[in-house]
Amino acid sequence: MPASLNKFRNMATQKLRGKDLRNIGFPEGRTIGVIIKVMANKAFKKKSKVEKLELLKEIKQNPEKFKSEELLGLIAAELLMKPEEKTGETPLREMKIPHTTYGEWGIEEGAKHQMHVAMKLPVAVAGALMPDAHFGYGLPIGGVLAAENAVIPYGVGVDIGCRMCLSLFDAPVNMLIGQRSRLKNILKENTKFGNQTFDKPMDDEVLTRPEFREIPKIRSLQDKAYQQIGSSGSGNHFVEFGIVKLFTADNEWNLAPGKYLSVLSHSGSRGFGGILAQYYTKIAMEQTILPTEARHLAWLSLDSEAGQEYWRAMNLAGDYASACHDHIHRRITKALGSKVLARVENHHNFAWKEQLADGRDVIVHRKGATPAGKGVLGIIPGSMTEPGFVVRGKGETKSINSASHGAGRVLSRSKAKSTLVQSEVKKLLKDKGVELIGGGLDEAPQAYKDINQVMEAQVDLVETLARFTPKIVRMSGE
Repeated sequence: MPASLNKFRNMATQKLRGKDLRNIGFPEGRTIGVIIKVMANKAFKKKSKVEKLELLKEIKQNPEKFKSEELLGLIAAELLMKPEEKTGETPLREMKIPHTTYGEWGIEEGAKHQMHVAMKLPVAVAGALMPDAHFGYGLPIGGVLAAENAVIPYGVGVDIGCRMCLSLFDAPVNMLIGQRSRLKNILKENTKFGNQTFDKPMDDEVLTRPEFREIPKIRSLQDKAYQQIGSSGSGNHFVEFGIVKLFTADNEWNLAPGKYLSVLSHSGSRGFGGILAQYYTKIAMEQTILPTEARHLAWLSLDSEAGQEYWRAMNLAGDYASACHDHIHRRITKALGSKVLARVENHHNFAWKEQLADGRDVIVHRKGATPAGKGVLGIIPGSMTEPGFVVRGKGETKSINSASHGAGRVLSRSKAKSTLVQSEVKKLLKDKGVELIGGGLDEAPQAYKDINQVMEAQVDLVETLARFTPKIVRMSGE
């Protein structure tokens, strides 16, 4: 064999490889790359592989000893570096911040775990889990999280500003019997769901907001916002006629106790809000890298340009969602030819600037949770066959002035579709005297928790003023 070839092979055997370094205990990843690069320097050219490995063992055992050296100091610095400094990953707290869970017996373990992870975020200050909680992306649905100077797009949710809106009319309740066909047609003609939109949407001041000119991402969505305004999303969104039974004369509208023909709607910011949520979540996940189990809880600092931009976008999406409900109720009111006696509206999937009981200023995320500050009114719906409730908040600090936003799911959409039987759902609707227009098995009443048990779990959070019983329900689909 030629001497030159022997020399070449000998040199190859002296070259350090990742396998050699892993064999002496160095971790896979960036550290090995740094070592190989340093050891390839001409300063170590005369050292054999064995000598290099012995030297590296010594550095690994005592990196402090070598940190001041020019080349070996690079390896020592790598070994002394914290894991999060190598990856840019922000570590979670070792211990979660304590939080209160309401109706814990009815909450799945996945949702509880998500809340535990959220309470380990470095920006977390306080939290609570509502009795309707179930598994979601990032923060569980029904999760309330107070953060310090930071907003979490997935802590707000995809359907930004989703809300409930209830109108009480001066029309007779017996219209639900004597004019049932007319009321059904009013719902069909004055509501649109999913991909359906009105041929001539109503104009609205919200569409002239400066954000549409000043924020590029929002500017590109203005046409979509105009086309979809006044319509509702698919899934669990609805518009329904029903009866409100007002229990007390102690109410904000000076109405006498009794029964009132009413319309209740549930919807959010449509595709406009959904696209904004995805867009800013992506930015947050690029700017705040978190461990895998917490990655959907990435936040934007409110001191950052992106944070301020999202905050404006979120508030615009919330106002847009409110405008959609206003259009729905205006159309129905006009078709009904009646006067609105009272209206209640509240939203979830949002973040608010609030102050905790100890005086700290925080950003409170309510993902599928209703604001329930002292004296604050809201609506907590059940399902299409079970009642909803008009409530007044008690301002409970342990819940961060919050309550549930509904009954909460007991079956996922896929589970409901695969296990429920259409004939049984139809029988239940008939037994309850409810007529359904559209809807699917994924929204069947059996997919939801018992709203009465949920309300019992939050008696410390809200007082009940009235009960809404649905009678004609309109959802996506025919």
